[in-house]
Amino acid sequence: MTSHSEYDPVERPRHYCHHGGVEPYVFISSNNLNFAEGNVVKYVLRYNEKGGVVDLEKARWYIDRLIEQAYADG
Repeated sequence: MTSHSEYDPVERPRHYCHHGGVEPYVFISSNNLNFAEGNVVKYVLRYNEKGGVVDLEKARWYIDRLIEQAYADG
């Protein structure tokens, strides 16, 4: 396991190393986010470092699913 500050392609990928020391997984699990909610967080946090606009489109796709579910749930 790597230290909290060093880059590691598996344990601490570069595109997640700049968010105040909080890994997306830790944030997602500690806030009990579901799969879609967690993916929104993940894609928004990494878009500048990894996927660019494609990651924002992926986040939007999950947001659209959450909106549809919210309407269905009333």
